[in-house]
Amino acid sequence: MLTKTESRRPTTLRGVMLLGPAFVAAIAYVDPGNVAANVTAGAKYGYLLVWVLVLANVMAVMIQYQSAKLGVVTGRSLPQVLGDRLPRRARLAFWGQAELVAAATDIAEVIGGALALNLLFGVPLVWGGVIVGLISTALLVLADGRRQYRFELVIMGLLAIIVVGFLAGLVVAPPDGAAVLGGLVPRLQGTETVLLAASMLGATVMPHAIYLHSALVVDRHGTPPAEGRVERARRLLKATRIDVVLALVIAGAVNIALLVLAASSLYGREGTDSIEGAHAAVRDALGPVVAGLFAVGLLASGLASTSVGSYAGGTIMSGLLRKRIPVVIRRLVTMIPAIGVLALGVPPTEALIISQVVLSFGIPFALLPLRRYTSDRSLMGEFVDGVPLRWASAGAGVLIVVLNAALIYLTVTG
Repeated sequence: MLTKTESRRPTTLRGVMLLGPAFVAAIAYVDPGNVAANVTAGAKYGYLLVWVLVLANVMAVMIQYQSAKLGVVTGRSLPQVLGDRLPRRARLAFWGQAELVAAATDIAEVIGGALALNLLFGVPLVWGGVIVGLISTALLVLADGRRQYRFELVIMGLLAIIVVGFLAGLVVAPPDGAAVLGGLVPRLQGTETVLLAASMLGATVMPHAIYLHSALVVDRHGTPPAEGRVERARRLLKATRIDVVLALVIAGAVNIALLVLAASSLYGREGTDSIEGAHAAVRDALGPVVAGLFAVGLLASGLASTSVGSYAGGTIMSGLLRKRIPVVIRRLVTMIPAIGVLALGVPPTEALIISQVVLSFGIPFALLPLRRYTSDRSLMGEFVDGVPLRWASAGAGVLIVVLNAALIYLTVTG
């Protein structure tokens, strides 16, 4: 039921006020791992893998809506539902793989932010990683229940910076429309394109975003009351559909723009298989202003996505283990692997791409339980997934598993 204050607000304003959770989840789809995977794919193979991003974004819209719907209808996050239904050993094992995925996510995000600081100000990578971690900790302070809407606004502001930073190059150098359309034809060319496709899929359909979105809507809207539960769910789901589509269309446009920019401006250039090399090539081809905007977009991506990733990690732990660690302590602990990678001198772009492959392997563990629970009438009631959505989500799961199996086979056999 609406409160008296809500009932006096214009309908349009009430609808706008319900938007936000999907934009936070969408940050996971435009993190530095996306930049590395998409720029590498475009620079090496032109428009060949545009179809992967389009397919991945369609899947992302479907999956994020399912996650949000679970939270709206049940008042429980996906990790909480899993924690309620799994025995102790299974919960611990599930939490272990989810934390591994969260660690891979954080590596990508901290490295991306550190790279941006290095490109903009010459900050050494290790110190850049520390700075990104500390700023993201400050952002996470906004993410408690009382400041949820403020956190969403900050993240949406960073998303706006990401959009401007990564789309600026296309304004200066528009791509070949016919070539972009040609990239919509599904095809691959050897083992490396399978690796890149898996990396792009892992970077686009993010496991931690699947866990997180259900928690975001619960944190924003609260637990559904017994009275007026169905009407409330219908109203929130209507707004959620708009929220998800708007947020994921923006994220998908950014991802495709990154690949298209690399394909149109960097294809065939030496040294563009790294973010540093791509930045230098963008500067040479499109000028220092566009290169600067690209680096600013990368920095905003790293800061926003590492904050959202840490939020997701806390959600996963509290749901599966029923324990909470103070956000500052968790942030400091999860920074260690990323800072370690930087300190060891691992090539940053290579580390980013491999981290995205790890994420791709984690997708089925989030997607398959989500599909099962949103198809459970005893849990979802009249909001249970329809047959078309069940088949579509099953197809997405099968596609991801097959792609990962092909990646293992081709890598082992050379």
